[in-house]
Amino acid sequence: MAEKQTEIKSYNDQQTEIDKQICDLLAETINNELTEAESKIWHAHPVWFLDNNPTVGYSAQKKGIRLMFWSGADFDEENLNVRGQKFKDASIFYNSPTEIDTNEIIRWLKKSRDIQWDYKNLMKKKGKLERLK
Repeated sequence: MAEKQTEIKSYNDQQTEIDKQICDLLAETINNELTEAESKIWHAHPVWFLDNNPTVGYSAQKKGIRLMFWSGADFDEENLNVRGQKFKDASIFYNSPTEIDTNEIIRWLKKSRDIQWDYKNLMKKKGKLERLK
């Protein structure tokens, strides 16, 4: 197992049993679909990058496991209904593995390849987001 995947597995293993199941299912689904993505622990939680641009990640929060797509606000997906205040992100919270529709996540992951905002150059552009694709 690659070192980065070991970091993500370690993150998942630190969660409660239910949250670990959710995290493991999310990681497996993301890894199987975004095979070209690079993954690592970034800002203390698992994140996948396409061409060094943060694309999708998840984190354990009080409300549950938050699956976040950095450019998800433009996916036009009803269930990605937790919108960021400042950027183009959108999220969904899970509290049980049974709530996860992997087909829905795969559809979102496919969109994440085509709909991307340039987060990797956000600092260089003084906080101005530009559409990549």
